[in-house]
Amino acid sequence: MALQAVGIVAEYNPFHNGHAHQVAQARAQTGAEVVVAAMSGNWAQRGEPTLMDKWQRTQAALAGGVDLVVELPGAVALQPAHLFAAGGVRLLAALQCHWLAFGTEHPDMDYSRLMAHLPTNPATFKRFDQTYASLFQGYLREQTGITLDAANDILGFFYALANERQGHPLQLVPLKRRGSQHDEQAIAMATQYASGTAIRSAALTGDWTAVEPVVPLTTLTQLKGAQLTSWNDFWPALRYQLVSENVNDLRQCYQITEGVEYRLKRAALTSADFEAFMTAVKTKRYTYTRLQRQSAYILLQAKPTEMQAQPEYLRVLGYSARGQAYLHQIKKQVTLPLISRADRDWQKGPGELDNRLGAVRTLITGIDQDYGRIPVKKHDSE
Repeated sequence: MALQAVGIVAEYNPFHNGHAHQVAQARAQTGAEVVVAAMSGNWAQRGEPTLMDKWQRTQAALAGGVDLVVELPGAVALQPAHLFAAGGVRLLAALQCHWLAFGTEHPDMDYSRLMAHLPTNPATFKRFDQTYASLFQGYLREQTGITLDAANDILGFFYALANERQGHPLQLVPLKRRGSQHDEQAIAMATQYASGTAIRSAALTGDWTAVEPVVPLTTLTQLKGAQLTSWNDFWPALRYQLVSENVNDLRQCYQITEGVEYRLKRAALTSADFEAFMTAVKTKRYTYTRLQRQSAYILLQAKPTEMQAQPEYLRVLGYSARGQAYLHQIKKQVTLPLISRADRDWQKGPGELDNRLGAVRTLITGIDQDYGRIPVKKHDSE
């Protein structure tokens, strides 16, 4: 009998108890034999370097119940929510998943009503006293009476929108999130659930007493032994680029528009660290998240031609025995190349951007990320 798969678009930065609960619920509510994760590589959607690398996070995901981990390419992972969601849907559909499960604050959200009232004139949101997201959400609230301001509600809406625009390749399975909001800054006492933001903050300061109750043992062990990274590690390289490069070169990078390159360049001269830099460039129009992504585009030298949110290949990062069986089942039917080992042709061809993203991390950690790396295998005893 053919195996059926439920897909999850994830970052697992890091894999925590909330993720383990989501994986278990996705399997239970769909009856799927296989859980597939389309996981961001070494950079996260909010424009941040991941705490641990993609191989370490793959191992944690497999230990937490995921059967197959495929890399969400950097051209998709480092995008605003609507493009991130669209690329994730395409990737999971290409992997022949039957369902898409995602966490949301309101799983009973009326996505059809929201989609029926989408604005027809994007110029409506070209104002400089508010962010695009605020204007967009306000418009939908006025039209439908539905408040769409919680982060995972917004992402869930974009999953639904992408799925409709792509011809409904996936059946949506909204799951009620457990625990704190995604951007909560601290880990609450006597809880087993915490936000990724709070866990990253505690891990970077070595507060393992706070981290231990909210992550699986595999994740805790990895965090204690890994070289963890944050923007502060990459700030000297970004600062050098901003100070030394001509503004004409800076604006060749993806989404460096509206003169923001001048603002970034000025702030780099006077900012001692990345946090000070973000404070200096923040405006009502530019959110921290948008500015972090723009900073990543400059550091990674990402060009518009490279940042097309259309997956060109399926990069396998890891699998369990069941995930390996599923790969064997679909390998002759998928329309995108399955990549299990990054060779020179991949590095110089479709994988050039992701190889560069990995190489920048290697500058900090000394751990090679792509060439010659093979998928992580979860053994039955693990």
